[in-house]
Parts: sequence; structure tokens; C-alpha cells
Amino acid sequence: MNIRSAKKTDLEQLGKLFDEYRVFYRKDSDLDGAISFLKERLEQTDSEIFVAEGEDQNLGGFVQLYPLFSSTRMKKYWLLNDLYVNPNFRGKQVSVKLIERAKKLVRDTLACGMFLETEKSNLIGNKLYPRTGFKLNKVSNFYEWNVD
Repeated sequence: MNIRSAKKTDLEQLGKLFDEYRVFYRKDSDLDGAISFLKERLEQTDSEIFVAEGEDQNLGGFVQLYPLFSSTRMKKYWLLNDLYVNPNFRGKQVSVKLIERAKKLVRDTLACGMFLETEKSNLIGNKLYPRTGFKLNKVSNFYEWNVD
């Protein structure tokens, strides 16, 4: 399993994975929208996307991170926003390898860390993240405001 940066030539396969990811979070399937969204991210270079590629060159998973900044630390801080592994690739440490690549990005960019949010019902993720070094923040409250 090779972990590498996503390329525009990955858009069809990556779009399918992204669409599966969105459906997992109870959004309607929209493959064209998924491909368009990812194409824009790659063209605008406003996120980092890493893919897990099998020996057969099929993509089995991805992780997408967005840069933020910590004012108090005066450093870049990464949001691990999306992590998904196709069910056919699960049980092969793909998610762990994707997280390890994300950690390398944090170190390479001299950032102070990364954070993520997942639903309490995401049993797989809630077991995975502590196993890969993430700590549950029990000190802060997380608030959200949405337009819709």
C-alpha cells in the first residue's frame, strides 16, 4: 500500500471514495459534486489530500486536511477533516498509514498539531484515533454555528 499525495488523474477514483464517505455521514450521493469539489481543492491547493494506492493502482482510502492557525501558539494547525477507507481495504492498517502521513505533514510544515472531530456513533474512528496518538479533549467545549 503506497500513501501519496492526490493528483488530478486520481479524481475519478477519489471522487467515488469521497462520495462513499459522504454517504457514510448520511448525505445524498452526488458523484459529480464530489469530483467537482475535490477538483477545486486540488486546483486551489487549499487542502492536502493523501491517498492509499494498492499495487493494482486502485485507491482504497484517503485523508484530507485543511490548514488553520493557532493564534495563541502562533503556528499553523491542521484540521484532519476527512478520513475514509473503502470496506474492501479495511483491516489492512490503511487508516493508520494515512494518519501517519498526516502526522508527517504536520511535522514537515512546522505546525503545532492537528485536530479532528468525529461523531460519538463512529465506533471505528473512536477506537482508531486514541490508538494513533490522538487525545480526547475533555477540557474545551466545541460549538458550531451553521447558516442552514
